[in-house]
Amino acid sequence: MAINMLAANSDYERIVIASAIASRILLLFLIVFWRSLVSPYDTSASLNPACLIDSSSSPLAGQPVLFPRIGSAIESSIVWDGVHFVRIAECGYEYEKSYAFLPLLPLCISFLSHTVLLPLVPVIGHRAVLGLSGYLINNIAFVLAARYLFRLSHIILKDVEAAMRASILFCFNPASIFYSSLYTESLYSLFSLGGLYHLMSGRNCVSALWLALSSCARSNGVLNAGYICFLTLHWTYDALVLKKCFRRALQVLITGALNCVCIFAPFVVFQAYGYYNICSGRLPDEMRPWCKARVPLLYNFVQNYYWGVGFLRYFRFEQLPNFLLASPILSLAFFSIVHYGKSRPKLLLSVGFQATAEDRNSAAMLYFPERVPRSSMPRHTVASSSGLQGNQNLRRKKQIIGQNPAKLSVEDKTFSGSGYSSAFVIPFILHMGFMAATAIFVMHVQVATRFLSASPPLYWFASYVMVNPGRFKRWGYIIWAYSVAYILLGSLLFSNFYPFT
Repeated sequence: MAINMLAANSDYERIVIASAIASRILLLFLIVFWRSLVSPYDTSASLNPACLIDSSSSPLAGQPVLFPRIGSAIESSIVWDGVHFVRIAECGYEYEKSYAFLPLLPLCISFLSHTVLLPLVPVIGHRAVLGLSGYLINNIAFVLAARYLFRLSHIILKDVEAAMRASILFCFNPASIFYSSLYTESLYSLFSLGGLYHLMSGRNCVSALWLALSSCARSNGVLNAGYICFLTLHWTYDALVLKKCFRRALQVLITGALNCVCIFAPFVVFQAYGYYNICSGRLPDEMRPWCKARVPLLYNFVQNYYWGVGFLRYFRFEQLPNFLLASPILSLAFFSIVHYGKSRPKLLLSVGFQATAEDRNSAAMLYFPERVPRSSMPRHTVASSSGLQGNQNLRRKKQIIGQNPAKLSVEDKTFSGSGYSSAFVIPFILHMGFMAATAIFVMHVQVATRFLSASPPLYWFASYVMVNPGRFKRWGYIIWAYSVAYILLGSLLFSNFYPFT
């Protein structure tokens, strides 16, 4: 029985990986197709002035290339933020505004272009190799991210079919164009979802390292420390209140704090690096304003000064089209939170502390994996149900099957102890809610489409909505239509240097 389950899980995982690869091939085809039909809005993407400091350039840069047209085609595909990432990979952080772009992607591009892909420099040119390196990194990272989302979803939902549906939705998400471009979405998703998978599997130290890498890819990676904080609070409550073990509680708090420090460390070090380069050794009159601040945060200054990011600064009438552009993803996030709140109000408001006895027995396997023998758990899932719980869930499923299909709801699909209504979903809901609020009130709101695209609850909720034969069924079609429309629109506009999120 266990062998059959493992084989089935492997089959589902292969389907997810195949879907991820197919989605990247589709995006590549669409990009080439639209580029051949539409003239780019901005043709300056291929311009590349010499580095201010030439020490980081390839020794083969500037030499004649064998296939200049191929190199030119790759260079012209480097658009929007990709221009900055490739420039940083080639020349380092030359300008103050460059510090808005965190270093993980440029470092990976630089490493790959100076090692594996170095022989291609005489063939297509140095900058084209940098661009090609970024495309390879991001597309491979996306496939791995889809794989980790499937494994994470299986642990949280305890429903392998729902996990597969959610992962396939992720493969064709509305922000797909950014996952195949020179942006940080793929690396951030890989290390965030991978880190959360390791965290929910009980590998806390490994998880902290993965989540630290996510904060090296995107600034919002530091918010992943919230998952550590959530579990640390529950572990501390269990040790101090339920078990009356002060020593264990102190150990949990210290471990949690160290893991959070590990996650914040890359971002803090990057700020210190910027301070050293821009502020250190200068006279007070020569210093930039942020250098003199009590807490000199370069990233916040750059976002505010160069991009106009700030609380309610985007609430202007002329930005109404951008709010409309972001409204589908924000609406999906809103309804997924509202649905969970309606189905489990006490659990959500108490942040999981007012759980039922059944929730506590089930959550113990996830929040306290050390209580459960690993030998009794299926592969890829520490939080799987025990045999008794499995029988209870089976009886619950039979009850559901016996009902009139027209009366089935999402609650019926998420039977007790598993699915979208389980206690395991709470930290993900809280994280997504905070991210959505930040996108609305602080950021450029149109960025919400890609900003929230790595939030698992969006796909978990949608995966149950899609298969519900009742009133929710039409919303499943709407979600797919939204994803397809944004994939087509994004590949058309973004690849030709037109504004899109």
